[in-house]
Amino acid sequence: MNLESLGWDASYAEAFRPHEQDGLAPARVAAEHRSEYVVYSALGELRADAAGRLRFDGEHAAVGDWVAVAPRPDELRATIQAVLPRRTAFVRKAPWLETKAQVIAANVDVVFIVCGLDANFNVRRIERYITLAWESGAEPVVLLTKADLCEDVDARRWEVEAVAIGVPVYPVSAPTGEGLDAVASHLGDGRTAALLGSSGVGKSTLVNVLAGEELLATQEVRADDGRGRHTTTHRQLVVVPQGGVMLDTPGMRELQLWDADEGLSTAFADIDELTTDCRFSDCAHEREPGCAVRAALADGTLERDRFDSWRKLERELEGLRIRQDARLLSEARKERRRFARAMRNTAY
Repeated sequence: MNLESLGWDASYAEAFRPHEQDGLAPARVAAEHRSEYVVYSALGELRADAAGRLRFDGEHAAVGDWVAVAPRPDELRATIQAVLPRRTAFVRKAPWLETKAQVIAANVDVVFIVCGLDANFNVRRIERYITLAWESGAEPVVLLTKADLCEDVDARRWEVEAVAIGVPVYPVSAPTGEGLDAVASHLGDGRTAALLGSSGVGKSTLVNVLAGEELLATQEVRADDGRGRHTTTHRQLVVVPQGGVMLDTPGMRELQLWDADEGLSTAFADIDELTTDCRFSDCAHEREPGCAVRAALADGTLERDRFDSWRKLERELEGLRIRQDARLLSEARKERRRFARAMRNTAY
């Protein structure tokens, strides 16, 4: 397997140099299952587990990561000994009540934000994905799938372009081939593209069409509400003929922000620019005189729905910071108690 076609280059080789001296081999995480990984290496596809030290240190490899492995080629297995530094990472807050980060895709060059032009269409959700895509360090691109099922594609595209500042937006149809050339233009040898979106929007179908064969299972969406059935059950890298790889992901029911201040400023650059014209630097955009944001809302330059979306994401980030501070305080208290118990035991 050609590592360069998977994205390996001189900078990764430099980061790997200390591990090479230990007799380890480079590999890329292609899939993650509950108890093990699949990695691509110069020896081919290997099953891999993580070294105990990584589990103890809380260093968790994600799909797309470059890792240093101790291969066991006779068993077609390997042990992941280290994770190389990431260039980019699409990160969300872990689902439910946990206050910790979850890496969805690592070392990605372009994030395809996939939204169906059916019951799945949701501009506010697209804004949320764009925010995290900018924060990841990768290039965001919006794909509006099922264009053949939409009566007014241009109107939907304009609606998305109005909020996707600086982001390419392509209507796409797998059956007719519309937009596929535009998608392929973002691929290439050594490049990695991740497809992110809800279930049923056609992510796996796109991978199959671009790969030229049925590599991934697909299902029809439910007729009553247009929702998908989560055919894809785990994140995985797929090598495509155009060169490079595509990272297919399961549909996400929940996408909460994680440390996305820069991504929010970039995704909402229009509002961010308005805030610099407010009379007060700490303007809350409520009743303060000289508020440029409220003036834009009043004259229609800024749509109320977009402002409300920005407000919601801003408050979500503030709530996350508060929970993170509370967690750090709790962990510090636990550490002090452990230290006090250790000192008492030593005294006796």
